[in-house]
Amino acid sequence: MTRRLTLLLPGDPDTPTGGYLYDRRMVHGLRTLGWQVELVRLDGSFPDPTAAALAGAERALAALPDGALALVDGLAFGAMPREAAAHAARLRLVALVHHPLAHETGLDPARAQALRDSEAAALATAHAVVATSPETAARLVAEFAVEPARLAVVEPGTDRPGLPDAAGTRATHTPVDAPLQLLCVATLVPRKGHELLLQALAGLGPQARFRLDCHGSTTRDPAHAARVVALAARLGLAHAVQFHGECPAAALETAYAAADLFVSPAWYEGYGMAVAEAVARGLPVVATTVGAAPRVVGDEAGLLVPPGDVGALGAALRRVLDDPALCARLADGARRRAGALPDWAGQAARLAAHLEALSP
Repeated sequence: MTRRLTLLLPGDPDTPTGGYLYDRRMVHGLRTLGWQVELVRLDGSFPDPTAAALAGAERALAALPDGALALVDGLAFGAMPREAAAHAARLRLVALVHHPLAHETGLDPARAQALRDSEAAALATAHAVVATSPETAARLVAEFAVEPARLAVVEPGTDRPGLPDAAGTRATHTPVDAPLQLLCVATLVPRKGHELLLQALAGLGPQARFRLDCHGSTTRDPAHAARVVALAARLGLAHAVQFHGECPAAALETAYAAADLFVSPAWYEGYGMAVAEAVARGLPVVATTVGAAPRVVGDEAGLLVPPGDVGALGAALRRVLDDPALCARLADGARRRAGALPDWAGQAARLAAHLEALSP
């Protein structure tokens, strides 16, 4: 029997963010397992849909036959409660939640509450809910009244590239006085904390030797991205910090390979795929204690600090900059932890098993 699924997601499915990457990899994995997956693109204005966007979502759901299995990306699902409710009785609607919409950093209280109310109403109509981390699942239960019986967790996978051996660490192949190569992979939006990272680096003083490459879209929130770039110049970091914007996968792979340390200063993450990808490549990490970072990084692979604490972030960076042996030990820890990370094929199989359990 052919297993069929319709995935509805807003905007361009090739958008280079963690959420869209998750969706693409799951589609590929399900198709490899023999599923027939139809991709339906919703309007890109979600999660702030226009009236036309909501009408388009309604038409997309109405076009599905009775009993169809429909997985709707949470970026849209949480903002379309009326449309979901209108078809909940005849479709098997599954919400895919990367992180609650109201948890985006920088929202004013009224907007955050409106998103929380909208997503709670939408999730109440779902036949099932898939969260991409246990942390997100716990929030859905506690804050959105999603019953555990309707909830499944399917974390992202990693690509598990070949790992460098111990001889490839900075401590043994790089001159002691060479700048430490830092890497941050994150869209330039407030939630990702680039401003905190720049402030922490500036606090290290002019004697600190580092270079920072930032890879991630500067067009999702152009005004914020411009503020971040201007802050780097104002803090005297323009010579040491480069913003590359979006880049092809091959270029990003080259950036991971060239880095000595991965940095993630996020205020909030549902999971934190870039941190997991860094660990999968044997990179030591300095990150905030958000999302899955405490589980993925642990005590072995990096130093974790509270979100929003510029002083703690700067102190962690200084420890790694001043102690090449510490950097090497953390890299060893990352290589050990890499083997425990799930791969994409296995996670697609997990998603398939949950979807198959949803009887027509």
